[in-house]
Amino acid sequence: MPVDKQEFDEILSFELHEPADILDADKLYTIPEIARLLQGLPADAELSEANESVFIDWAIPWMIFNQDALVIADPQDDDVVGLYGLAES
Repeated sequence: MPVDKQEFDEILSFELHEPADILDADKLYTIPEIARLLQGLPADAELSEANESVFIDWAIPWMIFNQDALVIADPQDDDVVGLYGLAES
């Protein structure tokens, strides 16, 4: 159900980071790692399952929006779905 903005003490602006601002051009990342980086956290930060799930929910639309700037590599391990990185300029 929608909530009135007046019920909140603070409303923040919505900013999307550019892929090159958060990803190292020489590295590939999992979606959970990208999700952490989008939150300003280290890629290997420990998170609860609930927080990680929310961060991933935010990361996936960001990845779709920035798909032209990203590449995907087939993973080397069966337990990783894919690795993502910056496309070459």
